[in-house]
Amino acid sequence: MEFPVLTVNPAKVETACLVVPVFKDGDLLPAAAKLDDASERLIRQLIERGDFDAGLGNVQLIPFAPGLAAERLMLVGLGERAKSNEGNFRKALDATFPALAKLPIDEAVVAFSDVPVPERESDWKTRATAEAALRAIYRFDTFKSEPAPAPRLERVGLLISEAADSAASAASELGARVGNAIGGGVNYARTLGNLPGNVCTPRYLAEQAERLGKESNSALSVEILDEEALEALGANTLLSVGQGSAEPSRLIVMRYQGAENDAEAPHVLVGKGITFDTGGISLKPGADMDEMKYDMCGAASVFGTMQTLLALKPKINVVGVVAAAENMPDGRATKPGDIIKTLNGLSVEVLNTDAEGRLVLCDALAYSERFEPASVVDIATLTGACVIALGAHATGLFSNDDDLALDLLDAGETAWDRAWHMPLWDDYQSQLDSNFADLANIGGRPAGAITAACYLSRFTTKYPWAHLDIAGTAWNSGKQKGATGRPVGLLTQYLLDRESDAEVSDET
Repeated sequence: MEFPVLTVNPAKVETACLVVPVFKDGDLLPAAAKLDDASERLIRQLIERGDFDAGLGNVQLIPFAPGLAAERLMLVGLGERAKSNEGNFRKALDATFPALAKLPIDEAVVAFSDVPVPERESDWKTRATAEAALRAIYRFDTFKSEPAPAPRLERVGLLISEAADSAASAASELGARVGNAIGGGVNYARTLGNLPGNVCTPRYLAEQAERLGKESNSALSVEILDEEALEALGANTLLSVGQGSAEPSRLIVMRYQGAENDAEAPHVLVGKGITFDTGGISLKPGADMDEMKYDMCGAASVFGTMQTLLALKPKINVVGVVAAAENMPDGRATKPGDIIKTLNGLSVEVLNTDAEGRLVLCDALAYSERFEPASVVDIATLTGACVIALGAHATGLFSNDDDLALDLLDAGETAWDRAWHMPLWDDYQSQLDSNFADLANIGGRPAGAITAACYLSRFTTKYPWAHLDIAGTAWNSGKQKGATGRPVGLLTQYLLDRESDAEVSDET
């Protein structure tokens, strides 16, 4: 989608639809005030007569507005000015673009940049606007014989103040470019997550990595480790998860070299890629098991982030590692009580085969040591316990490094892809004690999300590491069932911040 930045009088904008946000108290923002003057007080009259309720997220289309060059005018309620904040700004955007997507138009202009959001400038607003537009036009109807007509919207002009100087315009254009790239990455992750398990297999994910590599003009190198290579490597726990499936497991490595110094320590993203999770021998209940195709959403977020990096080309080095397997029950499947040696030499007693994500991740995390990373972040739909703890709003964040945790929390706030810092105290480690191996793969029901992170921490002692449990945030259930693409926004912002830190360090 195109997002040109415009610095013109809104009354003279020629567009199929001009979108103007309005506060509930009728105190018009600059763009709305100019439109009101040009249209003989149309906006004020609609508010004063009660014909338009400017409550947060309310939308009204005016097919014709006298005195304006736009063919249509759309008013969007911002609610009370005193309550204007990031969350309400995004809610207004999320009401706007689904309404625009239903119209028979291929372009529109929106005037959200003059909405006051505490501590956020126009670049943040144009970025958020672009992301919202791309979320709204997303459709997944690949397998429907008669898909609904796709939205026609292809171009959204971003109106900023006529008085904006070149620096403000450039910042707004950068924000739009970042938002466009992140929105594309989010939608890519959503598509991978929404694909059924009979299509999106470990081999399919490997093919997707190879496609990204071929399309990157050598910016992304890809290595695929098959089962023979994994066995030679000693990645036994990863292999154990997939051994009950007819689908072979894969370890996928994608290396983005953007730093001027190729030897600069990379930031590593490790994604859980269980393309379908039956629970194995510890079989899950049948209800809602179809949603276990989403158990690879951690991997999908790595793919979405790598695609975003290829679009933005930041000057940093990043490695994406995806541990891909299918967890199925058959005569060869891992059994409760089996003991397996991991890549780093620790032995694990598998008490529950449905705690398989940590088994593929521990080998991937041990493998990541070879990159001598600046940081490692793993992303996984790991525990139902995290859903109980945090619901669908916040991703669970665990880390062995407080600075890394704070950086990720800050990135989540900027991207509005928020996380919550959970404890990773040594007190919980004893729950993983095993009578027969170095550790067990579960620690019982109490603090289940924490003990899962404690298990992973045993394999991350040689680098700064964080674990993002996205079990509650990776997909929606019910009528709106579908992958969310989280936390592509958080991860991308974290990496862009690392590029900024590197630039500051070079300057000083």
